[in-house]
Amino acid sequence: MYAVIFRAEVKEFDESYSDMANRMRELAINEYGCIEFSSCTEGNSEIAISYWSSKEAIQAWKNNPEHKQAQALGKSKWYRSYQVQVVEVLHQYGSNT
Repeated sequence: MYAVIFRAEVKEFDESYSDMANRMRELAINEYGCIEFSSCTEGNSEIAISYWSSKEAIQAWKNNPEHKQAQALGKSKWYRSYQVQVVEVLHQYGSNT
């Protein structure tokens, strides 16, 4: 399993951001096989982590035309800076309680 970690410094969020973020989550899960997608914003910092079964699925998601449009808007409008990390999950454990 792989995780994509997206971290950003927020410049400005507006209503169109929320709509786009919801659409991107829906698209990743329903059309590209994203296993889980969660995000959190605190102050001017945002982090989103998504989980995937393959690097090929991540690449296909990255190249989606709607996602490319969201990336362009992020660069020009919503984010001051950002970083993306693709990592392989080597171990996973936890508790359901």
